[in-house]
Amino acid sequence: LETIHLPEKLDEARLRLARQRLAYDEALSRSLTFRKMRSATIKENAASLDAHETDIARFKQALPYPLTNAQERVIDEFSDDLRLSRPMQRMLQGDVGAGKTTMAAFAAYLAASKGYQVAVMAPTEVLARQLFSAIGNILRPLGIQVDCLTGKDKGNARKDILENVRTGAIQILCGTHALFQSGVEFDALALAIIDEQHRFGVQDRAKLASKGLSPHLLLMSATPIPRSLSMTIHGDVDLSILDEKPAGRQKIDTRIISNARIGDVIDGVCRAVGRQEQVFWVCPSVEEDAEHMSAISRHAILEDLIPGKIGLVHGRLSAAAKNTELERFKDGETRVLVATTVIEVGVDVPNATIMVVEGAERFGLAQLHQLRGRVGRGDKASFCLLVYTPPLGQTATTRLQTLRDSDDGFYIAEMDFKLRGPGDILGLEQSGIPNFRFINLSEDQSLLAMANKHSDYLFSRSEAEQSGLGLLQSLFAYSEVSRPSA
Repeated sequence: LETIHLPEKLDEARLRLARQRLAYDEALSRSLTFRKMRSATIKENAASLDAHETDIARFKQALPYPLTNAQERVIDEFSDDLRLSRPMQRMLQGDVGAGKTTMAAFAAYLAASKGYQVAVMAPTEVLARQLFSAIGNILRPLGIQVDCLTGKDKGNARKDILENVRTGAIQILCGTHALFQSGVEFDALALAIIDEQHRFGVQDRAKLASKGLSPHLLLMSATPIPRSLSMTIHGDVDLSILDEKPAGRQKIDTRIISNARIGDVIDGVCRAVGRQEQVFWVCPSVEEDAEHMSAISRHAILEDLIPGKIGLVHGRLSAAAKNTELERFKDGETRVLVATTVIEVGVDVPNATIMVVEGAERFGLAQLHQLRGRVGRGDKASFCLLVYTPPLGQTATTRLQTLRDSDDGFYIAEMDFKLRGPGDILGLEQSGIPNFRFINLSEDQSLLAMANKHSDYLFSRSEAEQSGLGLLQSLFAYSEVSRPSA
């Protein structure tokens, strides 16, 4: 503190060491505070879901593909958590196509096979029904009953679902916000899985958890976040990372194209439609601006070329209208879907082979990577065409070249972090990133990791041994900003 405030001389090396020492105190205080928050809120009355070797072997045998090493590691992490009477609070982060749904199916299988129920919540009806289909395909052959509940379910069909959930006949229920409405009563909810968790608030999580007695919680995200940010943002949950893709997953051919060649891009799209393939075409805005074609205008142009085969989705449509358009595209009624970034996550169309991103220089790296992940899900060669408006600045050039040269979501997230900074990636208010006084998120990743390890050690000791930590926490408490007294 003295060196920071009253340096004898402006010695950059000494000042850097002094800042680093205080940054460590701040990181340790934050990490300890997270652990204190968890210990105060987590009760020791969750269902113990012990994963025996026979359970794991039976699940693996039901899969039509082998697990990756990363998935094997995540299964071990889930198993270690779920056997405890303390509720699991774990975030599963994985790149596009890394197999998060399979991991969710494993956790759900473990709970259902022990006689408990599972709720799987997604932010949209399309994503909820995709999870229902994917998890059901894995678990139904194992004799587990899976169903889906969304706002579309009405009348007797809805009553039947609610009754079967209440009696325990439905073991795994997928759905949207409908899952935590007042009429939904579970018989024995032991696990809540929330996909695209950043689309739900803390209150939503709490409402779903209230349907059971201290259920285990698994959060999932398809948006890789730099590890340095993960330690900061998700300090109140344990982190599992799927950083390996299944063998045989094809690489998407990514190309950077000037909008002067838009005619060539349209010709390629028409040829793909002629081969009975499907295409995503993403525009940066709903309506026209000075530099870029809008989704509405692009839809009109393509509709003239391929009448009756062009769909349109954007944020101004009602939820029902968006779902209808997405379902038409999934069913193959439309061959090209013109959209804004509302299709960034949660749309699985194996027949889609081309992703066109118009005005690509206006999108963030992580967002472009998510959009690219909408194609390459089948067995056909797939392409991502990044159409830009020249001239490109240096940052935009680096961004597009990074995406062209890499398909590693975590590397791309780190590059995005370096190019834009943490506030621009997630937004300070929305993400919960605090305004640190000493920690520099770009430089202090090793300090954050060290502080997390040290706080784990300190918190594992008795309360009596921890009594000396009060002063440190009072100086740099995560939830307060106070000026140290003389």
